Amino acid sequence: MTTDLPFSDAIDPEKLDRLAEVAIKVGLRLQAGQDLLITAPVAALPLVRRLVVHAYRAGAGLVMPFLSDEAVTLARFDHGSDASFDRAATWLYEGFAKAFDANTARLAVVGDDPMLLAGQDADKVARANKATSMAYRPALEKIAGFDINWNIVAYPGAAWARQVFPGDGEATAVTRLANAIFAASRVDRADPVAAWHEHNAALAERTAWLNGQQFSALHYSGPGTDLTIGLADGHEWHGGASTAKNGITCNPNIPTEEVFTTPHALRVDGHVRSTKPLSHQGTLIDDIRVRFSEGRIVEAHAGKGEAVLNKVLDIDEGARRLGEVALVPHSSPISKSGILFLNTLFDENAACHIALGQCYAKCFVDGARLTPEQIAAQGGNTSSIHIDWMIGSDEIDIDGVRPDGSRVPVFRRGEWA
Repeated sequence: MTTDLPFSDAIDPEKLDRLAEVAIKVGLRLQAGQDLLITAPVAALPLVRRLVVHAYRAGAGLVMPFLSDEAVTLARFDHGSDASFDRAATWLYEGFAKAFDANTARLAVVGDDPMLLAGQDADKVARANKATSMAYRPALEKIAGFDINWNIVAYPGAAWARQVFPGDGEATAVTRLANAIFAASRVDRADPVAAWHEHNAALAERTAWLNGQQFSALHYSGPGTDLTIGLADGHEWHGGASTAKNGITCNPNIPTEEVFTTPHALRVDGHVRSTKPLSHQGTLIDDIRVRFSEGRIVEAHAGKGEAVLNKVLDIDEGARRLGEVALVPHSSPISKSGILFLNTLFDENAACHIALGQCYAKCFVDGARLTPEQIAAQGGNTSSIHIDWMIGSDEIDIDGVRPDGSRVPVFRRGEWA
Protein backbone atom coordinates (compact mmCIF):
# COMPACT_ATOMS: atom_id res chain seq x y z
CA MET A 1 0.00 0.00 0.00
CA THR A 2 1.50 3.37 -1.00
CA THR A 3 1.64 6.24 1.48
CA ASP A 4 2.26 9.51 -0.30
CA LEU A 5 1.50 11.53 2.82
CA PRO A 6 3.86 11.21 5.77
CA PHE A 7 2.40 9.27 8.69
CA SER A 8 2.73 11.06 12.00
CA ASP A 9 5.22 9.37 14.31
CA ALA A 10 3.14 10.74 17.17
CA ILE A 11 0.29 8.29 16.42
CA ASP A 12 0.58 4.57 17.17
CA PRO A 13 -0.04 2.91 13.75
CA GLU A 14 -1.19 -0.38 15.29
CA LYS A 15 -3.86 1.30 17.41
CA LEU A 16 -4.94 3.46 14.48
CA ASP A 17 -5.43 0.29 12.44
CA ARG A 18 -7.43 -1.22 15.31
CA LEU A 19 -9.63 1.89 15.35
CA ALA A 20 -10.31 1.44 11.63
CA GLU A 21 -11.11 -2.22 12.16
CA VAL A 22 -13.48 -1.45 15.05
CA ALA A 23 -15.21 1.26 13.00
CA ILE A 24 -15.93 -1.22 10.20
CA LYS A 25 -16.63 -4.37 12.25
CA VAL A 26 -18.38 -2.86 15.30
CA GLY A 27 -19.33 0.69 14.37
CA LEU A 28 -20.84 -0.16 11.00
CA ARG A 29 -20.87 -3.97 10.86
CA LEU A 30 -20.46 -3.40 7.16
CA GLN A 31 -22.08 -6.13 5.08
CA ALA A 32 -20.62 -7.91 2.08
CA GLY A 33 -21.58 -6.04 -1.09
CA GLN A 34 -22.66 -2.90 0.79
CA ASP A 35 -21.34 0.45 -0.45
CA LEU A 36 -19.75 2.90 2.00
CA LEU A 37 -19.65 6.71 1.97
CA ILE A 38 -16.90 8.30 4.10
CA THR A 39 -16.49 11.98 4.96
CA ALA A 40 -13.30 13.16 6.64
CA PRO A 41 -10.84 16.05 6.91
CA VAL A 42 -7.73 15.78 4.73
CA ALA A 43 -5.65 15.56 7.91
CA ALA A 44 -7.32 12.22 8.68
CA LEU A 45 -6.21 10.57 5.43
CA PRO A 46 -4.02 8.00 7.27
CA LEU A 47 -7.14 6.73 9.07
CA VAL A 48 -9.29 6.95 5.95
CA ARG A 49 -6.84 4.71 4.11
CA ARG A 50 -7.02 2.07 6.85
CA LEU A 51 -10.84 2.34 6.87
CA VAL A 52 -10.91 1.68 3.13
CA VAL A 53 -8.65 -1.36 3.54
CA HIS A 54 -10.81 -2.87 6.30
CA ALA A 55 -14.00 -2.04 4.39
CA TYR A 56 -12.85 -3.92 1.32
CA ARG A 57 -11.61 -6.80 3.48
CA ALA A 58 -15.14 -6.96 4.88
CA GLY A 59 -16.49 -7.29 1.34
CA ALA A 60 -17.57 -3.69 0.64
CA GLY A 61 -19.04 -3.03 -2.78
CA LEU A 62 -17.68 0.49 -3.40
CA VAL A 63 -16.02 2.83 -0.89
CA MET A 64 -16.33 6.55 -1.66
CA PRO A 65 -14.37 9.06 0.47
CA PHE A 66 -15.19 12.79 0.48
CA LEU A 67 -12.43 14.94 2.02
CA SER A 68 -12.64 18.48 3.41
CA ASP A 69 -9.77 20.89 4.04
CA GLU A 70 -9.44 23.63 6.64
CA ALA A 71 -7.55 26.00 4.30
CA VAL A 72 -10.28 25.61 1.67
CA THR A 73 -12.94 26.37 4.29
CA LEU A 74 -11.12 29.53 5.42
CA ALA A 75 -10.65 30.69 1.81
CA ARG A 76 -14.39 31.08 1.51
CA PHE A 77 -14.49 33.44 4.50
CA ASP A 78 -11.45 35.37 3.28
CA HIS A 79 -12.42 35.74 -0.36
CA GLY A 80 -16.01 34.56 -0.95
CA SER A 81 -18.78 36.97 -1.93
CA ASP A 82 -21.34 37.85 0.70
CA ALA A 83 -24.07 36.04 -1.23
CA SER A 84 -22.12 32.77 -1.13
CA PHE A 85 -22.82 32.37 2.59
CA ASP A 86 -26.50 31.76 1.90
CA ARG A 87 -25.75 28.85 -0.41
CA ALA A 88 -24.88 25.18 0.09
CA ALA A 89 -24.20 22.19 -2.16
CA THR A 90 -27.79 20.96 -2.24
CA TRP A 91 -26.99 18.64 -5.15
CA LEU A 92 -24.29 16.91 -3.08
CA TYR A 93 -26.50 16.24 -0.07
CA GLU A 94 -29.34 15.08 -2.31
CA GLY A 95 -26.81 12.62 -3.71
CA PHE A 96 -25.98 11.48 -0.19
CA ALA A 97 -29.69 10.91 0.50
CA LYS A 98 -30.03 8.95 -2.73
CA ALA A 99 -27.04 6.82 -1.73
CA PHE A 100 -28.63 6.10 1.65
CA ASP A 101 -31.85 5.12 -0.14
CA ALA A 102 -29.71 2.52 -1.94
CA ASN A 103 -28.48 1.12 1.43
CA THR A 104 -25.09 2.81 1.35
CA ALA A 105 -23.50 2.86 4.82
CA ARG A 106 -22.30 6.17 6.25
CA LEU A 107 -19.05 6.77 8.15
CA ALA A 108 -17.93 10.22 9.36
CA VAL A 109 -14.42 10.93 10.63
CA VAL A 110 -14.11 14.02 12.84
CA GLY A 111 -10.82 15.73 13.61
CA ASP A 112 -10.87 19.34 12.42
CA ASP A 113 -9.74 22.32 14.46
CA PRO A 114 -12.77 23.00 16.71
CA MET A 115 -11.95 26.71 16.75
CA LEU A 116 -11.36 27.05 13.00
CA LEU A 117 -14.04 29.69 12.51
CA ALA A 118 -13.74 31.41 15.89
CA GLY A 119 -12.18 34.49 14.33
CA GLN A 120 -14.62 34.75 11.42
CA ASP A 121 -17.68 36.97 11.08
CA ALA A 122 -20.36 35.38 13.29
CA ASP A 123 -23.16 36.35 10.88
CA LYS A 124 -21.44 34.66 7.95
CA VAL A 125 -20.76 31.56 10.04
CA ALA A 126 -24.41 31.39 11.09
CA ARG A 127 -25.71 31.92 7.55
CA ALA A 128 -23.39 29.27 6.12
CA ASN A 129 -24.38 26.81 8.86
CA LYS A 130 -28.07 27.45 8.24
CA ALA A 131 -27.73 26.97 4.48
CA THR A 132 -25.80 23.73 5.00
CA SER A 133 -28.29 22.47 7.60
CA MET A 134 -31.20 23.06 5.24
CA ALA A 135 -29.42 21.46 2.28
CA TYR A 136 -28.35 18.46 4.35
CA ARG A 137 -31.84 17.79 5.68
CA PRO A 138 -32.78 15.05 3.15
CA ALA A 139 -29.66 13.13 4.18
CA LEU A 140 -30.07 13.93 7.90
CA GLU A 141 -33.57 12.46 7.85
CA LYS A 142 -32.10 9.13 6.73
CA ILE A 143 -29.55 9.25 9.55
CA ALA A 144 -31.99 10.45 12.24
CA GLY A 145 -34.51 7.89 11.03
CA PHE A 146 -31.80 5.22 11.34
CA ASP A 147 -32.57 4.01 7.84
CA ILE A 148 -29.02 2.71 7.38
CA ASN A 149 -26.04 1.66 9.48
CA TRP A 150 -23.80 4.62 10.25
CA ASN A 151 -20.86 5.47 12.47
CA ILE A 152 -18.68 8.38 13.66
CA VAL A 153 -15.04 8.01 14.74
CA ALA A 154 -12.25 10.51 15.42
CA TYR A 155 -8.73 11.18 14.19
CA PRO A 156 -6.23 13.25 16.25
CA GLY A 157 -5.61 16.12 13.84
CA ALA A 158 -2.72 18.40 14.80
CA ALA A 159 -4.84 21.57 14.87
CA TRP A 160 -7.40 19.88 17.13
CA ALA A 161 -4.64 18.52 19.40
CA ARG A 162 -3.15 21.99 19.84
CA GLN A 163 -6.52 23.30 21.03
CA VAL A 164 -7.00 20.47 23.53
CA PHE A 165 -3.43 20.62 24.87
CA PRO A 166 -2.32 24.22 24.26
CA GLY A 167 0.66 23.97 26.62
CA ASP A 168 2.33 21.11 24.73
CA GLY A 169 4.39 20.99 21.59
CA GLU A 170 2.56 19.71 18.53
CA ALA A 171 3.99 16.18 18.58
CA THR A 172 3.27 15.74 22.29
CA ALA A 173 -0.24 17.16 21.90
CA VAL A 174 -1.02 14.81 19.00
CA THR A 175 0.28 11.81 20.96
CA ARG A 176 -1.80 12.72 24.01
CA LEU A 177 -4.95 13.24 21.94
CA ALA A 178 -4.36 10.05 19.98
CA ASN A 179 -3.94 8.02 23.16
CA ALA A 180 -7.08 9.59 24.64
CA ILE A 181 -9.07 8.73 21.49
CA PHE A 182 -7.73 5.17 21.46
CA ALA A 183 -8.58 4.66 25.16
CA ALA A 184 -12.10 6.10 24.84
CA SER A 185 -12.66 4.01 21.71
CA ARG A 186 -11.47 0.85 23.51
CA VAL A 187 -8.79 0.08 20.91
CA ASP A 188 -6.03 0.12 23.52
CA ARG A 189 -7.22 -3.36 24.56
CA ALA A 190 -5.83 -6.68 23.32
CA ASP A 191 -9.22 -7.55 21.79
CA PRO A 192 -11.17 -4.31 21.16
CA VAL A 193 -14.01 -6.08 19.33
CA ALA A 194 -14.66 -8.27 22.39
CA ALA A 195 -14.39 -5.20 24.64
CA TRP A 196 -17.12 -3.53 22.63
CA HIS A 197 -19.39 -6.55 22.88
CA GLU A 198 -19.01 -6.43 26.69
CA HIS A 199 -19.64 -2.67 26.80
CA ASN A 200 -22.74 -2.98 24.60
CA ALA A 201 -24.12 -5.62 26.97
CA ALA A 202 -23.70 -3.27 29.95
CA LEU A 203 -25.48 -0.42 28.14
CA ALA A 204 -28.27 -2.83 27.15
CA GLU A 205 -28.89 -3.56 30.85
CA ARG A 206 -29.35 0.17 31.52
CA THR A 207 -31.79 0.63 28.65
CA ALA A 208 -33.77 -2.45 29.70
CA TRP A 209 -34.21 -1.04 33.23
CA LEU A 210 -35.28 2.38 31.95
CA ASN A 211 -37.72 0.91 29.44
CA GLY A 212 -39.19 -1.21 32.22
CA GLN A 213 -39.83 1.88 34.37
CA GLN A 214 -41.98 3.61 31.74
CA PHE A 215 -41.27 7.09 33.10
CA SER A 216 -43.37 9.95 31.76
CA ALA A 217 -40.72 12.55 32.58
CA LEU A 218 -37.29 13.18 34.08
CA HIS A 219 -36.67 15.92 36.65
CA TYR A 220 -33.17 17.46 36.91
CA SER A 221 -32.02 19.48 39.91
CA GLY A 222 -28.70 21.07 40.76
CA PRO A 223 -26.82 24.38 40.55
CA GLY A 224 -28.58 26.58 38.01
CA THR A 225 -30.88 23.72 37.03
CA ASP A 226 -34.51 22.91 37.83
CA LEU A 227 -35.80 21.20 34.71
CA THR A 228 -38.59 18.76 33.90
CA ILE A 229 -38.24 16.93 30.59
CA GLY A 230 -41.41 15.15 29.53
CA LEU A 231 -40.73 12.00 27.52
CA ALA A 232 -42.42 11.30 24.21
CA ASP A 233 -45.44 9.01 24.15
CA GLY A 234 -44.25 5.52 23.37
CA HIS A 235 -40.60 6.49 23.78
CA GLU A 236 -37.93 3.82 23.92
CA TRP A 237 -34.45 4.02 25.46
CA HIS A 238 -31.41 2.96 23.44
CA GLY A 239 -27.69 2.75 24.07
CA GLY A 240 -24.67 1.15 22.45
CA ALA A 241 -25.48 -1.14 19.56
CA SER A 242 -28.84 -0.71 17.84
CA THR A 243 -30.50 -2.22 14.79
CA ALA A 244 -31.13 0.08 11.84
CA LYS A 245 -34.14 -0.19 9.54
CA ASN A 246 -31.98 -2.08 7.05
CA GLY A 247 -31.62 -4.86 9.65
CA ILE A 248 -27.95 -4.20 10.49
CA THR A 249 -26.99 -3.84 14.16
CA CYS A 250 -24.32 -1.15 14.52
CA ASN A 251 -22.72 1.28 16.99
CA PRO A 252 -23.36 4.75 15.56
CA ASN A 253 -20.92 6.52 17.89
CA ILE A 254 -17.43 5.36 18.82
CA PRO A 255 -16.89 6.14 21.62
CA THR A 256 -20.22 6.02 23.46
CA GLU A 257 -21.19 5.91 27.13
CA GLU A 258 -24.78 7.14 26.85
CA VAL A 259 -28.28 5.76 26.99
CA PHE A 260 -30.79 8.06 25.33
CA THR A 261 -34.36 8.56 24.21
CA THR A 262 -36.76 11.12 22.75
CA PRO A 263 -38.26 13.95 24.85
CA HIS A 264 -41.73 15.26 24.17
CA ALA A 265 -41.32 18.43 22.11
CA LEU A 266 -44.14 20.21 23.98
CA ARG A 267 -43.48 19.04 27.55
CA VAL A 268 -40.22 20.59 28.71
CA ASP A 269 -40.37 23.24 31.44
CA GLY A 270 -37.91 24.99 33.73
CA HIS A 271 -34.37 26.23 33.47
CA VAL A 272 -31.02 24.52 32.93
CA ARG A 273 -27.37 25.51 32.79
CA SER A 274 -24.62 23.87 30.74
CA THR A 275 -21.80 22.14 32.61
CA LYS A 276 -19.29 22.00 29.74
CA PRO A 277 -18.59 24.30 26.77
CA LEU A 278 -20.16 23.50 23.42
CA SER A 279 -17.87 23.70 20.41
CA HIS A 280 -20.15 24.38 17.45
CA GLN A 281 -18.91 25.00 13.90
CA GLY A 282 -15.71 26.68 15.05
CA THR A 283 -17.24 28.73 17.87
CA LEU A 284 -17.02 27.98 21.58
CA ILE A 285 -20.33 28.54 23.38
CA ASP A 286 -19.90 28.44 27.15
CA ASP A 287 -22.05 28.87 30.24
CA ILE A 288 -25.33 28.31 28.38
CA ARG A 289 -28.42 29.24 30.41
CA VAL A 290 -31.88 28.66 28.95
CA ARG A 291 -35.48 28.60 30.12
CA PHE A 292 -38.10 26.31 28.61
CA SER A 293 -41.85 26.82 28.61
CA GLU A 294 -44.16 24.20 27.09
CA GLY A 295 -41.21 22.60 25.33
CA ARG A 296 -39.78 25.72 23.74
CA ILE A 297 -36.72 27.76 24.73
CA VAL A 298 -38.14 31.20 25.51
CA GLU A 299 -34.99 32.72 27.00
CA ALA A 300 -31.36 31.94 26.19
CA HIS A 301 -28.05 33.34 27.39
CA ALA A 302 -24.39 32.31 27.25
CA GLY A 303 -21.31 33.65 28.95
CA LYS A 304 -19.45 33.21 25.66
CA GLY A 305 -20.83 32.82 22.14
CA GLU A 306 -24.35 34.07 22.95
CA ALA A 307 -24.83 35.60 19.49
CA VAL A 308 -24.01 32.30 17.81
CA LEU A 309 -26.29 30.40 20.20
CA ASN A 310 -29.24 32.63 19.39
CA LYS A 311 -28.64 32.31 15.66
CA VAL A 312 -28.67 28.51 16.07
CA LEU A 313 -31.98 28.73 17.93
CA ASP A 314 -33.47 30.76 15.08
CA ILE A 315 -32.57 28.29 12.31
CA ASP A 316 -36.10 26.89 12.38
CA GLU A 317 -39.00 26.34 14.78
CA GLY A 318 -37.73 22.95 15.92
CA ALA A 319 -34.31 24.34 16.87
CA ARG A 320 -35.73 25.69 20.14
CA ARG A 321 -37.11 22.30 21.16
CA LEU A 322 -35.42 19.08 22.27
CA GLY A 323 -34.83 16.03 20.10
CA GLU A 324 -32.82 13.91 22.53
CA VAL A 325 -32.16 13.39 26.23
CA ALA A 326 -29.19 11.24 27.26
CA LEU A 327 -27.89 9.85 30.55
CA VAL A 328 -24.14 9.47 31.19
CA PRO A 329 -22.58 8.86 34.62
CA HIS A 330 -20.04 11.40 35.86
CA SER A 331 -17.65 8.46 36.38
CA SER A 332 -17.59 7.56 32.68
CA PRO A 333 -14.07 6.93 31.32
CA ILE A 334 -14.18 10.13 29.26
CA SER A 335 -15.21 12.19 32.28
CA LYS A 336 -12.49 10.55 34.41
CA SER A 337 -9.87 11.43 31.80
CA GLY A 338 -10.33 15.08 32.79
CA ILE A 339 -9.92 16.13 29.16
CA LEU A 340 -12.18 18.71 27.53
CA PHE A 341 -12.08 17.45 23.95
CA LEU A 342 -13.90 20.44 22.43
CA ASN A 343 -15.71 17.85 20.31
CA THR A 344 -19.26 16.71 20.98
CA LEU A 345 -18.55 13.07 20.06
CA PHE A 346 -16.39 12.88 23.19
CA ASP A 347 -17.65 15.61 25.50
CA GLU A 348 -21.25 14.38 25.33
CA ASN A 349 -20.00 11.04 26.68
CA ALA A 350 -18.55 12.74 29.75
CA ALA A 351 -21.87 14.07 31.03
CA CYS A 352 -25.64 13.83 30.80
CA HIS A 353 -26.79 15.93 27.88
CA ILE A 354 -29.71 17.13 25.82
CA ALA A 355 -29.90 17.89 22.11
CA LEU A 356 -31.68 20.71 20.35
CA GLY A 357 -33.48 19.83 17.13
CA GLN A 358 -34.26 16.66 15.27
CA CYS A 359 -35.35 13.58 17.21
CA TYR A 360 -34.36 9.99 16.46
CA ALA A 361 -37.20 7.92 15.03
CA LYS A 362 -35.65 4.76 16.47
CA CYS A 363 -36.33 6.02 20.03
CA PHE A 364 -39.98 4.99 19.79
CA VAL A 365 -41.57 1.60 20.25
CA ASP A 366 -41.86 0.22 16.69
CA GLY A 367 -40.23 3.45 15.49
CA ALA A 368 -39.23 1.86 12.18
CA ARG A 369 -42.92 1.49 11.31
CA LEU A 370 -44.05 4.97 12.36
CA THR A 371 -44.65 7.69 9.80
CA PRO A 372 -43.23 11.20 10.38
CA GLU A 373 -46.76 12.33 11.18
CA GLN A 374 -47.17 9.63 13.83
CA ILE A 375 -43.79 10.48 15.38
CA ALA A 376 -44.81 14.16 15.58
CA ALA A 377 -48.15 13.21 17.15
CA GLN A 378 -46.30 11.26 19.85
CA GLY A 379 -44.11 14.27 20.63
CA GLY A 380 -41.10 13.80 18.36
CA ASN A 381 -39.42 17.02 17.25
CA THR A 382 -38.47 17.98 13.69
CA SER A 383 -35.62 20.30 12.75
CA SER A 384 -32.73 20.71 10.32
CA ILE A 385 -30.25 20.57 13.23
CA HIS A 386 -29.29 18.15 15.99
CA ILE A 387 -26.89 19.75 18.50
CA ASP A 388 -25.94 18.10 21.79
CA TRP A 389 -24.85 20.07 24.86
CA MET A 390 -23.89 18.94 28.31
CA ILE A 391 -25.94 19.52 31.48
CA GLY A 392 -24.64 16.78 33.78
CA SER A 393 -22.07 16.88 36.60
CA ASP A 394 -21.38 15.39 40.02
CA GLU A 395 -23.83 17.94 41.47
CA ILE A 396 -26.88 16.93 39.42
CA ASP A 397 -29.69 14.69 40.68
CA ILE A 398 -32.25 13.12 38.33
CA ASP A 399 -35.59 11.59 39.25
CA GLY A 400 -37.77 9.51 37.00
CA VAL A 401 -41.40 10.65 37.19
CA ARG A 402 -44.11 8.06 36.68
CA PRO A 403 -47.51 8.87 35.14
CA ASP A 404 -49.07 8.89 38.64
CA GLY A 405 -46.55 11.50 39.81
CA SER A 406 -44.48 9.15 41.97
CA ARG A 407 -40.70 9.46 41.69
CA VAL A 408 -37.80 7.02 41.37
CA PRO A 409 -34.17 8.09 41.88
CA VAL A 410 -32.24 7.65 38.63
CA PHE A 411 -29.08 9.69 39.28
CA ARG A 412 -27.64 10.99 42.52
CA ARG A 413 -24.70 13.38 42.38
CA GLY A 414 -24.04 12.40 38.80
CA GLU A 415 -24.10 8.63 39.27
CA TRP A 416 -26.68 5.91 38.62
CA ALA A 417 -28.85 5.56 41.68
